[in-house]
Amino acid sequence: MTAAGEPSVMRTVCCAEFGPPEKLQRIEVPRPEPEANQVRVKIGAAGVGFVDGLMIQGKYQIKPPLPYFPGSEFAGEVDACGPDVTGLKAGDRVMGLVGSGAFADYLLAPANSLIAIPSQLSTEVAAGFFINYATALYGFAHCSALSAEDTVLILGAAGGVGSAAICVARAIGARVIAAASSAEKRQAALEFGADEVIDYSQENWRSALKKITENSGLQMVYDPVGGAVAEPAFRSLSPGGKHLVVGFASGEIPKLPFNLALLKQSSLVGVDWGGASRSDPLLNHKLMQTLMAWVSEGKLKPAAVVSLPMNQYQTGLKRQLAGEIVGKLVLTNSD
Repeated sequence: MTAAGEPSVMRTVCCAEFGPPEKLQRIEVPRPEPEANQVRVKIGAAGVGFVDGLMIQGKYQIKPPLPYFPGSEFAGEVDACGPDVTGLKAGDRVMGLVGSGAFADYLLAPANSLIAIPSQLSTEVAAGFFINYATALYGFAHCSALSAEDTVLILGAAGGVGSAAICVARAIGARVIAAASSAEKRQAALEFGADEVIDYSQENWRSALKKITENSGLQMVYDPVGGAVAEPAFRSLSPGGKHLVVGFASGEIPKLPFNLALLKQSSLVGVDWGGASRSDPLLNHKLMQTLMAWVSEGKLKPAAVVSLPMNQYQTGLKRQLAGEIVGKLVLTNSD
């Protein structure tokens, strides 16, 4: 229950009609009370992804009913627990994933869905961790078998998805080649942990890649971009290689001639982490257990994030949609 002197309302970002970020509003709503096995989390920071920008415009494959409250990744502190909750208490640092409503001061989440944040992980980094790192580990370990002997090309390497893939691939021990379109983004990819970088905005980028991989070959491509770079990347695979299809941030779904798969003796592999986690309720706990252990051991060193105050949510989403963010964007409740 709300203690004496505590506010009974909270702020949350609301999408009352589909459109650009400028149409969003930050409104006051009653602060929710946890029931049974629920936990109320005081949000320290919330992750922002490209999908969030699509959702508020009604352009994602799933169109939510209105009003819609954006934000799915979060990190913060346990504020209150329902009567049946055990193992958690006020003040515990937790991170998690919800269907909506993370761009807010507080939210409710099932207690068993929350992940304890290790001391090595800041609240800001934890807020943008769940989706991208779970997707990367699912792709590299469940959809394929990336090993320390492999070389992997990561497209869109300077974004939130790409930076997480670099870090997870490095934790596995693979050699990482990061593809990005500007000097700033390539430098960021090196700081995230990439071994080599290439400029895939250049016409001859496959030649540069071939030179880098002439001794090792290219065993895997991690592709959250699609579009015009997908086919050249697939053509660059060594025989038996795998092209992991993660998304289409370019906005264009490529059409790959099937004969290439035959001639290259290589395969396209769909990495539908979202669908897999809905089918297997235990999947995310397994993935996060591994990832948190790696963080605690120092095996996984997550990439730095870009932080903006929550009250700059419109600016953050506009920059995210414009491709201006290097790394993962999070909105903090420091305001």
